Amino acid sequence: MTFRILLTEDAALDLAEIHDYIAAHDATEKADYVLGQIQAVIENLAELPERGAYPKELLALGIQDYRETFFKPYRILYRVINDCVYVYLIVDGRRDLNLLLQRRLVRSS
Repeated sequence: MTFRILLTEDAALDLAEIHDYIAAHDATEKADYVLGQIQAVIENLAELPERGAYPKELLALGIQDYRETFFKPYRILYRVINDCVYVYLIVDGRRDLNLLLQRRLVRSS
């Protein structure tokens, strides 16, 4: 079964912000590369979305509805509903995510 991939507005904004940040602080070519790699990871979710791990920050809250995959250091958090994969968050994994995850993902439940 192939799943349909849908990015939330927040996730699309995350991608744009990541690209803009890298382009401004490194090089446009590097930003394009990172964006392409993140998009490839997201596209791969169409085949096996259940392979992602449960984010530890959400497990600590008793939430097991979301999964994550990586293009390090970036974390891609998503939820599988029926035949769709909803990508909610794309963020640098070196950040403290507890508050961000609670605000963005819990309100989307």
